[in-house]
Amino acid sequence: MSRIQATFARLAEQGRKALIPFVHTGDPYPETTVPLMRAMAEAGADVIELGVPFSDPMADGPVIQRAAERALQKGIGLARVLADVREFRQADDVTPVVLMGYANPIERYGIARFVDDAAAAGVDGVLVVDYPPEECETFAALLQARGLDPIFLLAPTSTEARMARIGKIASGYVYYVSLKGVTGAGHLNTAAVAEMIPRIRQHVSVPVGVGFGIRDAATARAVADVSDAVVIGSRLVELLETQTRDNVALTGAQFIREIRAALDA
Repeated sequence: MSRIQATFARLAEQGRKALIPFVHTGDPYPETTVPLMRAMAEAGADVIELGVPFSDPMADGPVIQRAAERALQKGIGLARVLADVREFRQADDVTPVVLMGYANPIERYGIARFVDDAAAAGVDGVLVVDYPPEECETFAALLQARGLDPIFLLAPTSTEARMARIGKIASGYVYYVSLKGVTGAGHLNTAAVAEMIPRIRQHVSVPVGVGFGIRDAATARAVADVSDAVVIGSRLVELLETQTRDNVALTGAQFIREIRAALDA
């Protein structure tokens, strides 16, 4: 059982929902990523999604685009992402870490080399935004052979056939993009999410996390009522981008505590 699977199993036994924050490696400062990850885990994050910088993040809105640009300007690449995971693992061998990004950095790094190095660093799952399931079954198999979970996206436009295909190869959890648009959009329709989740569960046996458009505790709680996990990124990245170095981890932890309290209420 992977760390992700073990985490969801434990939460299910407790009757709780997973909180999955997204932060971008190297942003707002390279040296704050690992302390921020540790602070969020201590504050109640169940899984951490760690962004891999890329110059053309087509699925991301302006907040996360700015984070990627700042990280790239500071020289943050995939090697540094893996180094940060290794450092995080020195003090935390429980909290799952999922790398979220795009195909180009992985393919430039070398797919087989990436899978080996990610496993050695302590990565638990990989979500590649622009790898559709029908084009990456070999990649998913490589990940699973090294104990990593391939995480896939589903959207309001996903067909039954696409859900079924993802259901055959996904592990860990699936990430339901709750709206048509980019990250950080503010028009989340929780009723539409509630209608979609049962359709997904007809085809997918792993937990279903919901993200995009979740910006506060009330929305997070509403989404958690109908899903297995809440993924929250843009609002967190937005809060962090204006902080001083000394305040990054404190601000991240405070935000996670507020969302965690709402989910557990």
